[in-house]
Amino acid sequence: MFAIPIMGLMYSPEKIRNIAIIAHIDHGKTTLLDSLLKQSNIFRDNEIVPERIMDSYDQEKERGITIFAKHTSIFFEDFKINLIDTPGHSDFSGEVERVLGLVNSVILLVDANEGPMPQTRYVLSEALKAGLNPIVVLNKIDRPGANPDRALDLTFDLFVELGATDEQLDFPHCYASGLSGFAMKNLEDPRENMSPLFQLIVEAVPPPPGNLDLPFLMQATTLSYDDFVGRQACGRILEGKIKKGDMITRINSDGHPSSHKVTRIEGYHGLKRVDMEEAGVGDIVSIAGIPEVMIGETLCDSSHIIQLPPITLAEPTLSIEMMVNNGPFAGRDGKHVTMNKIRDRLLQEKKANISLKIEEVEGREDAMRVSGRGELHLAVLIEAMRREGYEFTISKPKVLTKKEDEKILEPYEMTHIEVPEEFSGKVIEELSKRRGEMQALSTNEHNITSMEFLIPTRGLMGYRNTFLTATRGLGILTSIFDHFGPWKGEIPGRKQGVLVSMCSGRTTPYAAFNLQDRGVLFVGPGDEVYEGMVVGENSRENDLMINVTREKQLTNVRASGTDENVQLTPPRPFSLEQAIDFIENDELIEVTPSFLRFRKRFLKEHERKRARGRAS
Repeated sequence: MFAIPIMGLMYSPEKIRNIAIIAHIDHGKTTLLDSLLKQSNIFRDNEIVPERIMDSYDQEKERGITIFAKHTSIFFEDFKINLIDTPGHSDFSGEVERVLGLVNSVILLVDANEGPMPQTRYVLSEALKAGLNPIVVLNKIDRPGANPDRALDLTFDLFVELGATDEQLDFPHCYASGLSGFAMKNLEDPRENMSPLFQLIVEAVPPPPGNLDLPFLMQATTLSYDDFVGRQACGRILEGKIKKGDMITRINSDGHPSSHKVTRIEGYHGLKRVDMEEAGVGDIVSIAGIPEVMIGETLCDSSHIIQLPPITLAEPTLSIEMMVNNGPFAGRDGKHVTMNKIRDRLLQEKKANISLKIEEVEGREDAMRVSGRGELHLAVLIEAMRREGYEFTISKPKVLTKKEDEKILEPYEMTHIEVPEEFSGKVIEELSKRRGEMQALSTNEHNITSMEFLIPTRGLMGYRNTFLTATRGLGILTSIFDHFGPWKGEIPGRKQGVLVSMCSGRTTPYAAFNLQDRGVLFVGPGDEVYEGMVVGENSRENDLMINVTREKQLTNVRASGTDENVQLTPPRPFSLEQAIDFIENDELIEVTPSFLRFRKRFLKEHERKRARGRAS
């Protein structure tokens, strides 16, 4: 069944199947891919194969999610199957939109216990709009509590709700366990291997359209970089074929043609890139030799110049300002601290990541505006930059609004929440204050309440930390952009104020102990602080200036038992997303390779004087 293919061989279009795997986050997409790869004879018998093979980016391994769409080729019988792993988190939906043009079908993976979830709705609607006929795979069939019949019925209902055609509603389906490594056409079939899924892909996915005899045509869907050959354009060959050494024409976004010589063609054999002398219709390849190529540009035969329509993605909903770090500790930790360095890095990102919008801030030389789909989308870029040695400050995210018929529109999100029934009242009360409108409510036999809210994006900003506290960490909250709707007016933000250091120095156990009743500290004993740095969260609504560096006054009379052992509560740690979620409009986050610090944008002069007076 699993043939051992010749590496770098060109397949005829009839023997190629291009398919993407789409799913809600945590429904087992990457694990299923692991099983498909391991059973397709692409690894040596003695080769060590890690878990979550496709999650090669370091942040993907740490976060346990897929961030970038990735391509692999596996072989079944005499067919070549090009599989694309897509992100499951709604913030990276730009990656999903971009790769749907490469494939001729999608595998919609649905958890046999949970059924379709919010992200399932989004990715499925995009696939249906693109005219693709999905294959449904009900995963985790061997888990306790799996209810495949219910999950299948809910999936069918979702297809109907999203306006699927009769052909799309007649979707083929199978059952699988990515972790155990088996698939089956019917529930009564033996649980052996993934062959039934491979067979279903070969039968149900149409071969790529196009004609080998027509002039070469391709669109750059993604970009990669190689130290030896420079930038490479990746995409599916739409017409004709291409050989190493051919002269082709690049049509840029302005419609200007330029000629280039193809220096390398790379295809895939499993996870490895392999050199190809020739590639044809249906192949997904990377082409080198076009140093200035950008995503969405057309590559075509020089004798038949044509420009394909640009790749369009849904617009971003959130923006932050990224600025030079001008605080007292600037330059201590990072290698790249100037605005020129930060600007160059962001402009480099702009070329390769079209789902982010990166632009100058009018009238300011010390800031750039970065817009994306959500806090996690922005946090991945920020985290990547800090790991590369950059140091900068970021502002609180702001929602991007639109104006139609003199009315201001803001982004709304469909939010799915699962909590133990005892916490549902608190969640409903808080989301109602934040202008959320309940769309659905149900409680199952395990006393888990599921709710759906339609809520402005502004209402969710700063809520996730509150949600985890209110549900004691037992709640699940997922959301996805729904539409732009009417501006809902003022929405309450963070309830608590912050504790702000009134002077510079190192924190002392004595001061921290005496300030514990005031709120929760973000710094521990011996940490360096400066005037205006946010060092904790106040237990009340107002901001409070405090002296966290205060030393205990010693006398010359020392008696046994005078000094006490100080019992300190550990400082509250913050991840990057939690930090972005926490700050208010008058606060900034300092991001360095080793530290995340909060600070006030400015301190009022009377606060400074009053603080200095108290300190003296």
